[in-house]
Amino acid sequence: MEHDIFFSISQTPDADGHIPDELTMLKNYFQQLECADGLGFGVGWIAQAHLSTETQKSNSKPVVPHWQGEVGLCTDFPQLAMESFRRTKNIEIGSAVVSILASGGPIAQAERIANTLQLLSVRDDPRRLHVGFSAGRFEFMARPYGIVPRTPVEEAAWPALRGQIFLEASEIFLRLLRGDVVSSDSVRSTTLTREIFRSEEDWQRVQEANGSSDDAINVERRYTFEDIRIVPNTFDRNQLVLVAGTHDPKAQIFVNSFLPVRVFNLSITQPEVIEATHERMRACFHPDGGSWKRSDMPRTSFVFVNDESGLSSEEQRDAAHKEAEKALGAYWSALEGTIDPNKVQNAAQNALIGNVEDVAQQLVQRFHPDDRVMAWFDFFNHDSDRVCRNMRAYMEKVAPRVEELLKGG
Repeated sequence: MEHDIFFSISQTPDADGHIPDELTMLKNYFQQLECADGLGFGVGWIAQAHLSTETQKSNSKPVVPHWQGEVGLCTDFPQLAMESFRRTKNIEIGSAVVSILASGGPIAQAERIANTLQLLSVRDDPRRLHVGFSAGRFEFMARPYGIVPRTPVEEAAWPALRGQIFLEASEIFLRLLRGDVVSSDSVRSTTLTREIFRSEEDWQRVQEANGSSDDAINVERRYTFEDIRIVPNTFDRNQLVLVAGTHDPKAQIFVNSFLPVRVFNLSITQPEVIEATHERMRACFHPDGGSWKRSDMPRTSFVFVNDESGLSSEEQRDAAHKEAEKALGAYWSALEGTIDPNKVQNAAQNALIGNVEDVAQQLVQRFHPDDRVMAWFDFFNHDSDRVCRNMRAYMEKVAPRVEELLKGG
């Protein structure tokens, strides 16, 4: 079993209502990153966000109306990635996830990723850059970049149309990173049909907005440009690992028609969905990436491990459950009205909670021996020293115990 780590850098109130300032948040991140590097985590995945979550609450259509603080302080993944490489020796760095609809869109994002990879070569650093990309964590982050409905038909087709815009952006992003000369005329066009909508009623609203009963409605491209190619263009593409932040099976298949693109799963993902994804990816994964492996899909999990000194194993277990209850409660309150309560329950059930032995047993019971775990320790926890102790307990005690259990120990 392989072990990665997720850094949220989320400036939100902890269970006691404390919110660190921005400088403290970033210092905490680097303390935890350097600790993770020394402990042997494989990839450090950094959450990326854009624009103030607090300010969006005053918008006419707030996406997360109850969120306190800022959902994330990494708004420029390439810069933070390079500083992270400079401060570490072994751990690789990944984004979870870059929005290719925000910050200038897919063209700007492709060029910035290319620059980052070229700078790694300048440093003679052989480590890989893992680029998770998606339409964005929250819709408000892409609105100022023009990702809004332009016509009554597009208004009626939203948010399904936003998923189609992501496919258009993905093709541009991936082909530019591949080294292609690209013009918008050579990129997929968007046609609205019944199959991309959840219900017949949704599709009928689009037809009504179009003033016809046509079975297919063409939509103008979101990006228009003549021939372009990004520079630099000779970076080492073997150092680039691409990961799509989408659970749409058609999107996962589509992006793999260009380059090898792995996929994420979330803490709320049900086991049957995980297995179906592996089956699909074994069939569609781009051949340049080799055979699909279970470790190609990092599995996110909250980790509430308590190995604090002076406590019995039972006291550690009880303390871990109390810590988890507080953190999860604060999270669900922040997302009230924006997420299905059943998904909330799934995430709570998937969390790893307890003392060292408890967490090891849960990993063996819930994960495949060949899985890659993306462990999330800083979840609503700003006590950076404690976060590092939890990371240490996980890698020095939990991970070895997992291997013992897998061998029948």
